[in-house]
Amino acid sequence: MARDELRLAEPLCALSVTLDLAMAQPLEKSIRSCLVAIRLAQRLGLPAVEQRTVYYATLLRHLGCTATTHEEAHQFGPRAAELRPLAERTDSSDSRATLAILRQIGKGGGVRRLQYFTRVLTAGKTGEAEILLAVCEVGSMLAKRLHLGPEVAAALYQNLERWDGAGSPKGLAGEEIAIATRIAEVATQAVIFTNLGGPEAVQTAFGKRQGGWLDPGVVAVFNPDLLKDLDTIDVWQHALDAEPEPRRHVPADRLDDVARAFAHFVDLKSPYLFGHSTGVADLVDQAAPKLRLDDDQRAIVRQAAYLHDLGRAAVPTSVWERKSELRRADWEQVRLHPYHSERILARSTALEPVAALVGLHHERLDGSGYPKQSKAGELPVGARLLAVADVYQALTQSRPHRPARSPAAAADAVLAEVAAGRLDGDCARAVLEAAGQQVPGRLTSRPAGLSEREVQVLRLVACGRSNAEIARELVVSPRTAEHHVQHIYGKIGVSTRAAAALFAMQNGLFTP
Repeated sequence: MARDELRLAEPLCALSVTLDLAMAQPLEKSIRSCLVAIRLAQRLGLPAVEQRTVYYATLLRHLGCTATTHEEAHQFGPRAAELRPLAERTDSSDSRATLAILRQIGKGGGVRRLQYFTRVLTAGKTGEAEILLAVCEVGSMLAKRLHLGPEVAAALYQNLERWDGAGSPKGLAGEEIAIATRIAEVATQAVIFTNLGGPEAVQTAFGKRQGGWLDPGVVAVFNPDLLKDLDTIDVWQHALDAEPEPRRHVPADRLDDVARAFAHFVDLKSPYLFGHSTGVADLVDQAAPKLRLDDDQRAIVRQAAYLHDLGRAAVPTSVWERKSELRRADWEQVRLHPYHSERILARSTALEPVAALVGLHHERLDGSGYPKQSKAGELPVGARLLAVADVYQALTQSRPHRPARSPAAAADAVLAEVAAGRLDGDCARAVLEAAGQQVPGRLTSRPAGLSEREVQVLRLVACGRSNAEIARELVVSPRTAEHHVQHIYGKIGVSTRAAAALFAMQNGLFTP
């Protein structure tokens, strides 16, 4: 797809998967709900303009869901994210069902579980109302930033209202609630209960909830046939095809607005992350001309910076806010967040170039990064630039386990990573200059992420020195010398002295 002819639905369908991750729901749950909602709107005979509101209001129904993850982790415990699917399907007027939620509070908190119960009881209805209001407000605000129109923004603000007036945040009732909101609720619950127990579970839930939680008029036109093909069709393509006319298009220069809105969405996940993605985007945008990137390349790496951390939504906030050392299980989740970011974005043809960079933002030149352990030759300049900007920006912000570093101290840390062969020297210079930092006159990064010591060893290997001779010359043990040699061979992808010598010559490593 040409970058000047983008259908807005395509990136938004891709990005809706982030909402599924944040809500701990199956992937494409939002897209499936959107399809069912459009079918309901058609059965109700809504005009195309209202169907379009239904489409976006359902697809992006949980746009405000990261607004309160910090508060939820604080109140409900380290496994607060697991409460979300349960809460989404629980009728608040059903005391027995609500009790099931209370039983989950504090799980995973060990001896602190009672503390979480106390926090929930202390917060009471006021605390709950504040959380619900925040979700609605943020969803509505982000819809406006996406230029989806006041109708979609209003529908998202009313997401948690109920037909009987017992919902939040305004206690609206009946037809005071936007029709798009009422349809989105029925469609979402239909998909949820289909996953849980099939058509019978849907009919049981609707029988109990119509006239209370759900609009009985919308429930009346629901038929299980609206769901029966969702496991056999390509729901992604069908959702794109189902967008009502006139379909929204976004100019290439407005794609930044979409990317920026989702940067705000994911950075809301924790106060420690506020402004991180937009800060990285500002740095790469200012640094790109210094690396002679053309306008298209500059736009792609800037959008990648906005979107690089979407995969954080898949990781519980309690992990990002852990003040002690991350456990092995925590690290496994953290190491996968670039993968999640890439897979989300790669669903959209328009965002494929962005996805390719996003998946590499934690890789390092020497192969020590994650999740792929890619090496220098596999990392394009855009990925190298993004990696440096991400490191610098993160260091200048506080994290649960450390305070923020000064800009000068963050710059020193980046330079140390360059010297160690992990970050690119040219990209580091560009980012640090964009950040207003002084950069030494000589700043280079070696090919394949080799450190300066490894370059020394490679020169000796290329000249035919044995491990014992290398050890004596560098004053290290023979075992250490052997380790260096094997590590270098792995980095540069060779297995013989002659190939190592050719690599060194091709990359000018015999020149001081």
